[in-house]
Amino acid sequence: MENGTWRFRGNDKLNIDTTDTIGGTLYWLRKTCADNEDEIRPLIPLSNGDPAIFPCFRTSLIAENAVVDALQSAKLNTYCPFFGMLPARRAVAEYLSKDLPYKISDDDVYMTLGCTQAIEVIVTVLASPGANILLPKPGFPTFEARCAFSDLEYRHFDLLPEKGWEMDLDAIEALADENTVAIVVINPGAPCGVVFSYDHLKKVAEIAKKLGIIVISDEVYEHIVFGDTPFVRMATFSSIVPVFTLGSLSKRWAVPAWRMGWLVTCDPCGALRDSGIRDQIMACLSLYSDPVTFIQAALPQILHDTEEEYFAKCINLMRQGANILYNRMNEIPCIACPTKPEGAIFVMVRLDSSMLEDIDDDVDFCYKLAKEESVILMPGVVVGVKNWLRFCYAIEAPDLEDGIDRIKSFCQRHAKQTHIEEL
Repeated sequence: MENGTWRFRGNDKLNIDTTDTIGGTLYWLRKTCADNEDEIRPLIPLSNGDPAIFPCFRTSLIAENAVVDALQSAKLNTYCPFFGMLPARRAVAEYLSKDLPYKISDDDVYMTLGCTQAIEVIVTVLASPGANILLPKPGFPTFEARCAFSDLEYRHFDLLPEKGWEMDLDAIEALADENTVAIVVINPGAPCGVVFSYDHLKKVAEIAKKLGIIVISDEVYEHIVFGDTPFVRMATFSSIVPVFTLGSLSKRWAVPAWRMGWLVTCDPCGALRDSGIRDQIMACLSLYSDPVTFIQAALPQILHDTEEEYFAKCINLMRQGANILYNRMNEIPCIACPTKPEGAIFVMVRLDSSMLEDIDDDVDFCYKLAKEESVILMPGVVVGVKNWLRFCYAIEAPDLEDGIDRIKSFCQRHAKQTHIEEL
């Protein structure tokens, strides 16, 4: 230190606006609700993305008991391998293989602290100088955030609402160049509620092969489907193109705080064998904290023994919520839901702010709605599309109905005179 001047400084990459992130936006929207001292009604979180806060989505007792038994065994209070315990990796391999035409090995599986760390690892590994990656819009902004932090350029391709939120396949080919390394597929698709068909996913695999790039398949909402389109794992097509499958317990078991995820290489043809990527994944994981040992130890029982009745109950609740939301959107002329959701827990609805007084855009809508009605919606701009809103329907039906009633009242109160009769 010279002349009283300190030389330390922070990382400029962290000088970000937290309102550009999902977590930051939810924090400020909740704070807006809390600052309204006159509001006595309960807060309605219509964009929370965490069904676990509602009693109806309590996880399976088999899962809870498996964790308790593992913890109380007193055998899991020590460090474990940084890439995951063998029984956990083997259980994930067997779990995924049930949906695939070939068997995944436990050596293909790397345990992570939730799906978020799986994203961080694969982005870090692929972030070679000059490389770029293709991301869906709307999508999951953690991908963009991790790419920006790792200096990996990202390019957006659109999901098309007029085509049921299918990926714009022509745009994918047009965006790619000799520096493109991967494309991200989110299926079932958050935040749009889409479940991609077998044929659509196969076309993506064929395009990726043509371009010589990897497919990263975020399947955190796996098997949460309730429409006519069945869930198909992207790794079904890994004989065409190598696939990284990302998943976790968080959504299907409604336990996001357990932070148990996985990153899996699906590469039966050996395209990755000599690339060095597997070694780099191991090197990357060696720098991080390990997933909790007693949840890893419980994983075989959780994945293999959870009763089908638990899953069926959750799917029925999701289906009910999706139907309520889709049908009732017709009551609010300034909001339109172009496609009925078929899976995951979110849907995107279009906002026509021109029909409202003193509402500039989706961000303005959500903050004023939070202040006046204690209802939280996510502005579409946070997930990549302006003047859209992200709804979560994985909440208890009475709360969903109450939230929609409040949104309807809000829109009626802010309607322009020329649209009052419509509202």
